[in-house]
Amino acid sequence: MFDDYFAWTREAFRPDRISAKPEGLRAVRVLELATLVLGPVTSSYLAEFGAEVIKVELPGSGDPLRSITPQARFWKNAALAWLNEARNKYHVAFDVRKPEGQALFKALAAESDVLVENFKPGTMEGKWGIGYRQLRELNPGLIYVTNTGFGQWGPFSQGRASYDAIAQSVSGMAAITGFPERNPLKSGAWIGDYFGALLSAVAVLAALHWRDRTGQGQFIDFAQSEGLIRALDWTWVRHALTGESRGRYGNRDVAISPSDIVRCGDGMAAIAAPSDQAFRGLCQAMGQAGLADDPRFSTQLARLKEESATFLLKLIGGWAKDKTVAEVDELGSRFGFASAPVATSRDHYHDPHLRERGAVWQLDDPIYGEVVEYGPVPKLSETPGRLKWAGKPVGLDNDYVLTTILGLSREEIKELEAKGIVGSWNDTIGRKPPDGWKGEGQLPVSAEQQTAGGSSAGSTPAMDSGLASGLSSPAARREPLGSKIHSGLASG
Repeated sequence: MFDDYFAWTREAFRPDRISAKPEGLRAVRVLELATLVLGPVTSSYLAEFGAEVIKVELPGSGDPLRSITPQARFWKNAALAWLNEARNKYHVAFDVRKPEGQALFKALAAESDVLVENFKPGTMEGKWGIGYRQLRELNPGLIYVTNTGFGQWGPFSQGRASYDAIAQSVSGMAAITGFPERNPLKSGAWIGDYFGALLSAVAVLAALHWRDRTGQGQFIDFAQSEGLIRALDWTWVRHALTGESRGRYGNRDVAISPSDIVRCGDGMAAIAAPSDQAFRGLCQAMGQAGLADDPRFSTQLARLKEESATFLLKLIGGWAKDKTVAEVDELGSRFGFASAPVATSRDHYHDPHLRERGAVWQLDDPIYGEVVEYGPVPKLSETPGRLKWAGKPVGLDNDYVLTTILGLSREEIKELEAKGIVGSWNDTIGRKPPDGWKGEGQLPVSAEQQTAGGSSAGSTPAMDSGLASGLSSPAARREPLGSKIHSGLASG
């Protein structure tokens, strides 16, 4: 029976059939005006499941994330984080600091379902006139997401920038991470950004469901520091009830015993035995079966006492140091306690399990060639997530987006380019295409659209290689925007 189940699930989620299945968020248009990680990853999560994300950047330099890369390493003129986190997006570049750029942005917002931004509170409204209260007048159904460090109101919110390290510190996560005798530690990954973006994307899905029922859009205020506070399990509950603050305990878990990361003869492994049954299996694996019946260790509550917990961790550490990581892992499977290697990026890259499941995703990108990225995490049997392309150079999709959605002709776009409103990349690493680029990955614009502007339902050009069927045209979604955008630009 179990064999049938595993065969069925493997067949239901086969990665080689993903491209033939529909996308759950198809036709949901997301307009992104965000930089670095928290805001852009929010829309990246949505894009993985089919949302049509249009990323707006400043001409020339684009998103500062294009310069964020480990040890200043670039690959084919692209920052490593950029290739991964700008996935599945259309890239346009125009200057929202200028009235004509603001008119373009308003026109796109009028044709969008969701807007994601992560500027300091009040910037979009007070500085550029494109905040929620202005845009909802154009599009009452708009779901407007603002991702900041500390929220849109409150004594700690105004004028403060936030980055992942700041959020980890303010949230209290750094204070409980690390070893007692050392300074607090920041997580090695941008957990405040990635976990925060996930919560922000969940809020978008809730708001979309509400709009489907009522037709009403809404304003979503997400504070990055509060997102990490939500992840701190029992930390603040304990303080509220007892007045005690949580300390730093290294890799051990003071709510589950035993649970730790131990050194083996050839590497590191994690071990956990949260139940009495699992602990009995661990004792058998160590050749210490009698410990499971010792009153000091026979129940989870007994094992959580400090003297019991420290005794066990010392015993387990001494046992593990003479074993290989593979031996500890195998013993966990055999005796029923949890164990696993402490994996590295090299381990992930070559892991057959992750590759079979699409967690490690090999992408044939039209611009960069073979790119290996982390794939979508939740696996949906009927509407699976997918990667279609990596991040693109600044403004690569200007013509495609501005003609298909806003109905501008190529001549009108050229006028905006001459004024410095619309543009593409400058000659700086991280912004431009790979050396020797010959136009690969550019999306086609029909001759009719180039000369006359506008588009009609059914005439939208298809994506390269059948990966997507292109942007929705105005006629396919709402009333055409051609006259609106032309009048807006003229008044600007």
